[in-house]
Amino acid sequence: MVDVLLGLQWGDEGKGKVVDFLAPRYDIIARFQGGPNAGHTLYLHDHKVVLHTIPSGVFHQGIMNVIGNGVVIDPVSFEVECKEIEALGVDLVSNMLISERAHLIIPTHKALDKASELAKGQNKIGSTLKGIGPTYMDKIGRNGLRVGDIIRSDFKEKYEQLKAKHLSLLGDVVPLEEIQAWETQFFNSLQNLKKYTFIAAEYWLNDQLLQGKKILAEGAQGTMLDIDFGTYPYVTSSNTVTAGLCTGLGIAPKWIQKVYGISKAYCTRVGSGPFPTELLNAEGDKLRTLGNEFGSTTGRPRRCGWIDVVALRYACMINGVTDLIITKADVLDDMPEVSVGVSYTVNGVTSQEFPFDVQEKTVMVNYTTFPVWNKKLSDCHSVEDLPDAFHTLVKLVEENTGVPVSFVSNGVGRDQLIVFN
Repeated sequence: MVDVLLGLQWGDEGKGKVVDFLAPRYDIIARFQGGPNAGHTLYLHDHKVVLHTIPSGVFHQGIMNVIGNGVVIDPVSFEVECKEIEALGVDLVSNMLISERAHLIIPTHKALDKASELAKGQNKIGSTLKGIGPTYMDKIGRNGLRVGDIIRSDFKEKYEQLKAKHLSLLGDVVPLEEIQAWETQFFNSLQNLKKYTFIAAEYWLNDQLLQGKKILAEGAQGTMLDIDFGTYPYVTSSNTVTAGLCTGLGIAPKWIQKVYGISKAYCTRVGSGPFPTELLNAEGDKLRTLGNEFGSTTGRPRRCGWIDVVALRYACMINGVTDLIITKADVLDDMPEVSVGVSYTVNGVTSQEFPFDVQEKTVMVNYTTFPVWNKKLSDCHSVEDLPDAFHTLVKLVEENTGVPVSFVSNGVGRDQLIVFN
């Protein structure tokens, strides 16, 4: 069987910690989309670790980790990440496999990303400038290079053809010297990538399922950044929803059982794009400070606001969420009150539907507000320990989404996760 764990907001929901917590229940952890723009944070013996491309099960012995075909890999940043993890005593060569169909980010992809954002000016989407969008564009355009191509005799020829195409598009927007410096790093890092085992992941994973093995599919970014169902065009370049695991791993829908959806107890977003419940005031600043809301990958300050159950209900529907997980609940401890966005009013009409063109509409959010609890959630160890006011928040979320809350994260520690059912 396959369970999937994914974000229900605009990313940064705390997926890494939850995967790390759930990992012992599974035989395999598999990443199915995204690239080094992901930043899955977890704490290993009080040591903060941020994973970008590597699946979040690597710190557990006896668990195999798979990077699926839906992921795009930058050999340079991948090498840096591998060395950091291996320095912690993890044998990645033996516990990580890479799909031969996963696409490669090459230096000119980064240059194209940079040029595209510069051209957009005030309308930029907030790209991480890691070359991910252009890599997916080449994948769809049938021009891409894949991991399996690295060991082919004609790889350099294919690389030069793709590079020439990119250079013709770039002109002199990005200096050639800068691209050449990236290129030197790229080819050096390919040697590191070759250390790991490349597999026909779709065959390997399906064989494991037939043997009765349990797989947890790990998503990156969040539902509201999905290329089809997110706040387009301010989205990522891949399918971040449950359906993405089928195309990103080669696993049929019949194998999917639980869908774990993760949401913060409030909302954050990095970069441009609509954010109906955003707080552009002192409350938003306080949430950012209390939650240490700065991108684990980019370091950029995150925009902050109240939890939006209109968007959350939409995300649960799209993904078929069976279990909700609320993270960073303890961040709300020091807020004077807590608000929940329960509906939108657009052009005088109140609705609980998320508009497809939300970025072009003036959305007034209708809130339910209640006093914050008078007990530190980080001191709680069970459902019974949680204050009544927090249970009110949980009930409001459950009633509006139709999905039960199964876990609540109440601190950064690996063991700070309260099990509801």
